[in-house]
Amino acid sequence: MSSAGSAGAPGRMDEPVKRLALALVGAVALTAERADELADSLAQRGGMSKDEVRGFIDEATNRWRGEAMRVTERAGETLHGALRELGLVTRDEWDELELRLAQIEHRMKLVESRPRAVPPS
Repeated sequence: MSSAGSAGAPGRMDEPVKRLALALVGAVALTAERADELADSLAQRGGMSKDEVRGFIDEATNRWRGEAMRVTERAGETLHGALRELGLVTRDEWDELELRLAQIEHRMKLVESRPRAVPPS
């Protein structure tokens, strides 16, 4: 048997794996119903059980979501650090300062509006 003849069989075996990988990338944004339909289709074509394929889809989706959360958190931390270096405050910090100022103003009005005791003459 020539090497060219034996190379064809592994190539055909790799094709379902490639299709599964591409499908997993697209499956990230799928609804549960569409993921089930995709799992059925890939299981029929790839010779795997629907549960195995669905497991791969769920795993890839969860991994992607986890990575997206980590990237978002890192970006937020980087932005927060840049704001700090520039001497800027976040919206939450600004809101907290406004609340504290309003509380102080309210206390001042209470102090100023108390009747003053008249010293005896």
